Amino acid sequence: MAGPEVQPKAEREGAERGVVPRFDQPEVDAFTRPYWDAAASGQLLLRRCAACARAHHYPREFCPHCWSEDVAWEAASGRATLYTWSVVHRNDLPPFGTRTPYVAAVVDLAEGPRMMTEVVDCAEADLRIGMELEVTFREGGGEERRDGEVAVAVFRPGGGAG
Repeated sequence: MAGPEVQPKAEREGAERGVVPRFDQPEVDAFTRPYWDAAASGQLLLRRCAACARAHHYPREFCPHCWSEDVAWEAASGRATLYTWSVVHRNDLPPFGTRTPYVAAVVDLAEGPRMMTEVVDCAEADLRIGMELEVTFREGGGEERRDGEVAVAVFRPGGGAG
């Protein structure tokens, strides 16, 4: 027997206000606020561990490599190489349906971490494993920015990773 359906917080609150829920915007908290503030100004941040010197992404309060809590924010170069991708032709979650087709990707950041993202401004036929990419930011899903929306890191060809 299936349990009751759990409705995500953003969807529940949006429905209460008569707003179509968005699934492309994160919930910002006190810990991740520096990351999203930097993204709004066009800068990608990583976390770097003072104990093992390794960078990591997504932001965490501890190092996923050695478990040290001695980690700090660091500006990333914004360079990456394409590790893998998939072209998404159908997505029913708002607002992704209006963006199809789009390129969901995993990139290797120049600083070492691997990051899930989207590749923009590139034809599907031009995508190549190892191609050089540079970060850019999508604000508010490409529409007029509304309260609570954040800029999200995406990547486009260029940048000269390495």
